[in-house]
Amino acid sequence: MKRKRVDRVKQTKEELMKEIEALNQSMEIANSNFENVSDPDLIDSYIYEMNAISFRYKYLIRLMRSIEAQGNLL
Repeated sequence: MKRKRVDRVKQTKEELMKEIEALNQSMEIANSNFENVSDPDLIDSYIYEMNAISFRYKYLIRLMRSIEAQGNLL
């Protein structure tokens, strides 16, 4: 029973890491696009996009820390 739980924790952490890596790539793309536009509406759009990515990233990091803390209790 304990083994299955540890495997689930490990799988969840791996999925979170993949999502975090994808967010890092999305942030790089949004930042690059932001640097290369001059239209005010597009500038605003990329600012909002980078903020949304940043908030999602912070959420995933908190979730990862919570899962790691639970994993240490096993």
